[in-house]
Amino acid sequence: MSIHQIIPKIKDMIIMLDKVWFPLSLTLWIATISSILVLFSGVVIAYIFARRDFRGRELAELLVTLPLILPPTVIGYLLVILVGKNGFLGHLIYSFFGTGIMFTWQAAVIAAYTVSLPLMVRAAQAAIEAVDRELEYAAYILGRSEIETALLITLPLSKRGILAGLVLSFARAVGEFGATLMLAGNIPGKTNTMSISIYSAFQAGNDELAQTLVLILIFISLLAISLTGRFVGKLEV
Repeated sequence: MSIHQIIPKIKDMIIMLDKVWFPLSLTLWIATISSILVLFSGVVIAYIFARRDFRGRELAELLVTLPLILPPTVIGYLLVILVGKNGFLGHLIYSFFGTGIMFTWQAAVIAAYTVSLPLMVRAAQAAIEAVDRELEYAAYILGRSEIETALLITLPLSKRGILAGLVLSFARAVGEFGATLMLAGNIPGKTNTMSISIYSAFQAGNDELAQTLVLILIFISLLAISLTGRFVGKLEV
């Protein structure tokens, strides 16, 4: 193979890497930020649902779980109404920062957070409810506050469910498409995540790029599940 044949192939590889790297890095960034937010807020919400009996709890649980049932486009539409410039949250954001959040990577984080939060809440809630309350009562008798008991006893004993919820939430955020497309759009070099880039490549007939992105997503999902399974196994030892 001559140098004149090698150079075009190298250029094609560089172009392909550029088309893959941005959506990959953006997706991982969005999924990471979303998962951090889901971890802290989801565990708190799950603890309240598991350990509190208050009026409207069933309705609150229904609202939190609703994104699991609704089509992603419906979730995206509701988010547009909520965080758009004329929406309640959107108006507050615009008034405070002087700019809207639509069609930005932050909007993609909001979409990913919304669709992945129920997975964390459901998994963590089930794990917390499975913890023997007698252990918590014993901690109270020994002078521990509820927060200390939750941090030292309840949540550590619920670690498997919390980790499972975190993995599912991360995987859901990585694969999010519909709500992200409606809220953040498909702006090349700005909001084109992996899923959106796969759709765009398929629409443009670029099967090579689409297949490459699909294989990367499959690898990330399998790797995340495998590593978490091993980590949970070590925690049980």
